[in-house]
Formats: sequence, C-alpha cells, structure tokens
Amino acid sequence: MNRIKKGDQVIVIAGADKGKKGTVSRVAGDKLFVENINMVKRHTKPNPQAGQPGGIVEREAAIDSSNVMVLNPATGKGDRVGFKVLGDGRKVRVFRSSGEALDA
Repeated sequence: MNRIKKGDQVIVIAGADKGKKGTVSRVAGDKLFVENINMVKRHTKPNPQAGQPGGIVEREAAIDSSNVMVLNPATGKGDRVGFKVLGDGRKVRVFRSSGEALDA
C-alpha cells in the first residue's frame, strides 16, 4: 500500500515549486504527477494522421514522492503518513501527528 495515492491533496516541500499545493493525478512507482506542478514545455512535431498540431505544449512532469507531503486538512500543513491495522483487519493510512485516518 502506497503512502500517497491518486486524488490526494499534497504540498511540495522541495524544488522549484516548493510551497505549492495540488492534487495527485497519476502515480508511477515512486514518481507522482501533480496538477499544475512541475510544468515543462515540450516541443512537439505535428502529426497530421492523429490530428495533432505542432508547437510548444506545456504539461506536467513527474515529481519524486520524497519531495511532497500529504496535506492535512485539519491543520492545513503537510503531514507524514503511517499505517494502522483496524480491528476488522483492514489496513488504513493515518496521519502521524494526530493518528486520524486518511481513508474512510
């Protein structure tokens, strides 16, 4: 079970976008794609068969999971995530500071 999942609100703690908040759109191993974070310009050739125009396209690049923290809505700050096994055997993610569960 990963500490950060698709749809989580995160805050960037290192790099050029430090301090920015966003939602995880995709997880690829230990790399994350966060909406409107780590934007790069990609020069693309036109592809008439696919109906794709050429030019400079701006898109999100991957950011390492170690450079983000899950946003705790109660405090509004980044928080570390741990795991806890409930009485019924389910494993849930919890905030380390408060012990509050992330997953419903």
